[in-house]
Amino acid sequence: MFERFTKDARAVVKGAVEQAERAGAPRVDAEHLLLALLEREGSRASFALTALGLGERRESVRAAVEEARRRVGLSRAEADALAGLGIDVSEIVARVEELHGIGALSGGRQSAASWSGRRPFGKEAKDVLVGALRAAMGHRDRRIGDEHILMALTARPGVPAEVLADHGVTYESLSRVLYGAGEAAAG
Repeated sequence: MFERFTKDARAVVKGAVEQAERAGAPRVDAEHLLLALLEREGSRASFALTALGLGERRESVRAAVEEARRRVGLSRAEADALAGLGIDVSEIVARVEELHGIGALSGGRQSAASWSGRRPFGKEAKDVLVGALRAAMGHRDRRIGDEHILMALTARPGVPAEVLADHGVTYESLSRVLYGAGEAAAG
């Protein structure tokens, strides 16, 4: 499948690996794909993000992803569901961080040097890449671009979709910008 990726899509995948390495994560997750997309410039995905008003708010997205990491990757909806059962995720995170330091639950305390070799892609990241293939096929695109990775991130539940939606980026809005009628469509 990787041979069908455009240069920009390949750069996102490589960037996600670098994001995971910097975070000291044992595997590449969907959040790493999102963070790598935020670093891209001059691509269809970066055009779409800018067209949807995210150009100047990329740091806000990064901060929201970091906050989700502190919640052990739970989305706000998942944390709210646990709250309904009487489990306060914020309180648990605060207690663990009080004892073990900020970011203790995020995996960020592990040094990158302790992980040797290639980082595997987690199930969520693999699902996003398969979703990118489906998005490309659904729009009859021959190659999988970084815009398809972005669309796939918005199409599946989880932290990336939640963070993007909070910033006005949804599957529907991306489809309008990338494939919509006339003036807003990326070329």
